[in-house]
Amino acid sequence: MNAKVSIVKCKDYEPGRVLEATRRAVDLIGGISSFIRPKSRVLVKPNLLMAIEPESAVDTHPEVVRAAIKILKDINCVIYVGDGPSAFGSEAENIDEVHRRSGMKKICEEEDVELVKFDKRRWRGKFPLSTWPDDCDYVLNLPKLKTHNFMLMTAAIKNLFGLVSGTFKTELHKKYFPPHEFARIVVDIYEKVNPALTIIDSVLTMEGDGPGSSGEPRNTGLILAGSDCVALDTVSALIMGLNPFDVLITKEASIRGLGVSDINSISIVGQRLDSVIGEPFKLPATSMVRKIPRPVIEIVKKFIRYYPHVKHDNCTRCLACVEACPSKVISLEKNRITIKYAKCIACFCCQEVCPSAAIKVRKSILAKMIGL
Repeated sequence: MNAKVSIVKCKDYEPGRVLEATRRAVDLIGGISSFIRPKSRVLVKPNLLMAIEPESAVDTHPEVVRAAIKILKDINCVIYVGDGPSAFGSEAENIDEVHRRSGMKKICEEEDVELVKFDKRRWRGKFPLSTWPDDCDYVLNLPKLKTHNFMLMTAAIKNLFGLVSGTFKTELHKKYFPPHEFARIVVDIYEKVNPALTIIDSVLTMEGDGPGSSGEPRNTGLILAGSDCVALDTVSALIMGLNPFDVLITKEASIRGLGVSDINSISIVGQRLDSVIGEPFKLPATSMVRKIPRPVIEIVKKFIRYYPHVKHDNCTRCLACVEACPSKVISLEKNRITIKYAKCIACFCCQEVCPSAAIKVRKSILAKMIGL
């Protein structure tokens, strides 16, 4: 089995430049009609993690969404744009602000397409997904390339977690909090949804303690496209300087035979892969624990720990972390955010949703002593 991935340079988000690069990325792999039937109903699914401006590199940039809309208009599709932001417990109260600050509301109004909310769900085995993939003929996946404190990297496959209905995101984090178990759930979602086409916003990416406001924007200057999300995530990992199988989601999807992870079986068109790989991305602080051999981890794992720590000077007491915590161990006490560490599962949902970068990673004493 072979897969095709296109890599096209795009140095910034100037609208004409983004549209040209995105069109070329899609044309290089066969053109939009090779993946989506003309006049069909399409859900465009960006990554809308939180209510924050596009220059933060947290959400899919609105100009990439606009480009996808215009390409779909070329074949007269009925277009809907939507995502379920992060793991907010009070999602319904936040979604309008997410749409406004991310730029999605403005883009959809200008392009005269419907911006939808994921307010209806259908159970798919272990989890409920939005009914919008059922209501549409195709899903066009528009992720943002970022580091991820829990999963190391978020790109094509991980973006589909946003289809999980409302507050059930927090339940999945709680029930499947070991990283390898959570990776399986994300791949289950990919297997159910199977997007027709994925275009990755890799123009302004994120490194460090992503995927939220604690990460650091990095100009990578690329648009990637393909229909095989495993192949796309493999190429994305290599661009980041990662071994693709260090990303547990990619490894799990490859083991299940859901796509191509062997770089020698991936046809890369457009830019050569070696020409777009620069300095390795800064990784999340939590990623360092993976460098320890598993037998050693089993012996000392109780003493090697990463956990969220609140920088109170940055905290605005918006309570996003309180709402997002799947274990309900975060609270506001005496006007300060408090974490009950005895029951904290270190999923870092709190850091992911914090709009003011007030939650950082703290290491246990042993982790510091051995240089993690």
